[in-house]
Amino acid sequence: MSDLKVYSMASDPIYIGTGGYTIGRVDNTIVRDPITRIPKIPGSSFAGTMRFYSALELQSAFKEKYRSKPAERKKIENIEELFKEELFNKVDKKEWITTYSGNKWSLMKCAGQDDKPNEYYDNDEDIDKIDSEKSGHCGHCIVCKTFGYSKDSKSQQGIAFFSDLNIIFFPVYTRKGVMWITSKQLLEFAGIILRDIESPQGEQVFVITNEESDKGGNAINLGWLNLPYITKNYSIEDELQEDIKEYIKNKIVLVPDDLISHIINSNLEVRTSVSIDPLTGASKQGALFTSEAIPRGTIFYGDIRLMERPVSNDMPSLSQVEAMINDASKYYESFGIGGMVTRGFGRMKVFIDKSEGGTEDEQQS
Repeated sequence: MSDLKVYSMASDPIYIGTGGYTIGRVDNTIVRDPITRIPKIPGSSFAGTMRFYSALELQSAFKEKYRSKPAERKKIENIEELFKEELFNKVDKKEWITTYSGNKWSLMKCAGQDDKPNEYYDNDEDIDKIDSEKSGHCGHCIVCKTFGYSKDSKSQQGIAFFSDLNIIFFPVYTRKGVMWITSKQLLEFAGIILRDIESPQGEQVFVITNEESDKGGNAINLGWLNLPYITKNYSIEDELQEDIKEYIKNKIVLVPDDLISHIINSNLEVRTSVSIDPLTGASKQGALFTSEAIPRGTIFYGDIRLMERPVSNDMPSLSQVEAMINDASKYYESFGIGGMVTRGFGRMKVFIDKSEGGTEDEQQS
C-alpha cells in the first residue's frame, strides 16, 4: 500500500452541484458533508477528472497518426523500442509512458465510462480488431489498470482509491484583510495535531501569527460575525506545501469547532446568472437562477491510496502510477473540476506528496 497526500488550492470558485434545485437562498446548491454540513469535493469527482487527465497526458504523447489506430501499434513487440519506431513524441519521453507495455493498447475512450463494454482482446494478435470508434476501455493500459475497467468478458478493480477533498483552510474577508479560518477538528482530520493549543471556546477565536506587533485583545470580523480574538504564536502552516504556505502565513484564524460550519456556509460565493434569449440578445424572462460555490483561495486536503496487487507482469508499478498522477495533476490549473467551468469556475492547483520509500511492486519494475 502506498499513500499519497493531496493538497489543493482553488484558483477559481468551485461548483459541484447536488443535481437539483432548492427553495431558499440559492437555486443550485453544492455538495456538502452530511455530518458537518461543510462543502467538499467528492472523491468521485476527483477520481473521474484525474482519470480523464491521465488519459489525456498519455494520448498526447502519441504521435498523431498513431492516436486512434491501435492496429498500427501491433508490430511493436518491445515497448522500449518505441522511439526507434517513432510511436511517441520524443519531447514526451516519460518513464511511466514508455516502459509500460500495456500503453500501446490505449485509446482516448479509456478516459471515461465504458459505454461499449464489448469483447476483451487478450493478446497482440487481436489488437488490429479494435475499432477506436466502437471500443470502450482497452483494459490493458496504465489508465485502465489504475482506475479499473469492466468488459463483457473481463473486469478489474483499479489500484487507486480517492478520498474526498475536504476543506482545511477557508478564506474570509476581515478588516485585517483576507484571513484563512480553520478549526482544531478540521486540522486533526487532515493529520495536523496542535499539541500546544487548545480549541477556542465560546465566541472567542485565535489569530495564529509569528508577528510580534499583533498583541490581540480586539475583535475581528469573520463575515457578518464580529468576534474577540487572542493572538497565538504558532506555525500550523509548516505541515503544508511551500506554495500554499506562502499564501496563509500569519493569516490563520482558529475558530471553535461548533462555529466553523456556520462561518463557511455564510461566506460562500453566491453568483446570480441568467440565460440569454438568442433572438433578442437580452436576458430571457423567467431564466434567472442563483448558484453557490466554494470561493477561490480555499485550501483542501485528501489522499490517494494505491493498493499493491500480487506480483504480475501486466500490472504497472506503484512508482509508475505515482508519476502518472503527478503529471496529470497539472491539467487542473487549466481545465478545472466540477460544473460551469465555461463561466469561470473550477480551476485549482493540485499538489501531491510522493510516498517515501519503495515497495516490492516497485522493485520488480
